Amino acid sequence: MRIRSIYLGVVLLGATVGGVVQAQQPYPSKPIRIVVAYAAGQGTDIATRYLADQMGKDLGQPIVVENKPGAGGNLGTEMTALAAPDGYTLTMGTNATHALNAFLYAKVPFEAERDFEPIGLVGTFPMIVAVNTNAPYTSLAQLLETARGNPRSADIAMPSTTARLVVELLKERSSFPLFGVPYKGSGNAMTDVLGGQLPVIVDTPTALRSHLASGKVRAIAVTSEKASNLAPGVKTVSEQGYPGYEVVAWNALYAPRGTPAQVIATINAAMNKALARPETRQRLLELGLEPAGGAPGDLANFAKSERTKWGPVIKSAGLKAD
Repeated sequence: MRIRSIYLGVVLLGATVGGVVQAQQPYPSKPIRIVVAYAAGQGTDIATRYLADQMGKDLGQPIVVENKPGAGGNLGTEMTALAAPDGYTLTMGTNATHALNAFLYAKVPFEAERDFEPIGLVGTFPMIVAVNTNAPYTSLAQLLETARGNPRSADIAMPSTTARLVVELLKERSSFPLFGVPYKGSGNAMTDVLGGQLPVIVDTPTALRSHLASGKVRAIAVTSEKASNLAPGVKTVSEQGYPGYEVVAWNALYAPRGTPAQVIATINAAMNKALARPETRQRLLELGLEPAGGAPGDLANFAKSERTKWGPVIKSAGLKAD
């Protein structure tokens, strides 16, 4: 009987120790998922897949990207907000999902600040104001002067929410009448600009790159406050008479609220390590994203400033999600 009791005690002790060891396995001990709230093949998706591969090498676990598009990014973002806060489900947030959508939609099923732990800012990208090469504009000033005298001769194709913000902020800062024509995507917008139906388009460096290279369109301004590596040689709106003007889109990693601080720190370290590699930075620039990096607190402050900046602009302009 004594031998049986000792045996049972050893078994129970082994089970307890095994459970503790399993519970304290270092993070990560299994694959990680990053939810991209947009369709496969878009800029955010492509950049996320590349970064995930680089981070996975340092973390020692594969990082799988899962696309969950819908409702302007709200669908996939909500899915991440409801996921277990264990570091194994993350999302690649954007200026839309974590700054703009709260003002554009009548109801958003999450709160960006309340429901997520910031990990780090991955990168930013400005928008480019470009014109059909048959249009007479070679500078932003010429475009605005034309709009002052004949507003409808300078209609602007806007294939995204961020493009709409570029136009609205330019109208606000310049007090010139500008008319934007909304499109559901870059393809249709560019077709009409190349066809001469509209002379101007505001779009991302990625969407415009091939058309700029072919000489079919000409860039006349970039919306970052300082010159951008994504638009070499193109003057900023700020440099062309509107100091402080800035509109940038961005991508950032977030985890569900309640994810342990040590897990957040581990992911942040892997992100910053990947972004510091010259080959990673070069590839992200080629994909249309200017690498950033930084601490979780930096992202929290940046996203808050973006909400503070854009909320009044969106409300004043009466912008609503299509």
